[in-house]
Amino acid sequence: MTQNTIHVASLEQLPEAARKFIDLMGDNTVFTFKGEMGSGKTTFISALSQALGVDADEANSPTFALVNEYRSDTTAELIYHFDLYRLENMEEALDMGFEDYLDSGALCFIEWPEIVADILPEDTVAVEIKVRDDDSRDIIVTAND
Repeated sequence: MTQNTIHVASLEQLPEAARKFIDLMGDNTVFTFKGEMGSGKTTFISALSQALGVDADEANSPTFALVNEYRSDTTAELIYHFDLYRLENMEEALDMGFEDYLDSGALCFIEWPEIVADILPEDTVAVEIKVRDDDSRDIIVTAND
């Protein structure tokens, strides 16, 4: 297991933090994002998607749709951004075809992944965003080796 921490002191540092995160991604495609409400999960995924070539106007929260699909302008790669906060059970995830997304080979960024934890691939990368006392953030990336 490999763990890396990216410290983000301010919003201005998000693009740099996203580039550092991309350097850590390797061949992994499924990433779960945990953190308390308001910790910056959606904001970071938006910055990450932009760093991967998604138009800034497209990279927003899928809170009302459960999933947003983005396409990188630079690589044409598909990126799925899930916000599973409103899911009530695993059956709802299966009904929306969640496993098909996981098996697609596209990048999957998943907020509030607890409800689907049992069906996530073994090589899922866990990302935790912790708010520090000074309101900065630590992005802790844990990958199974």
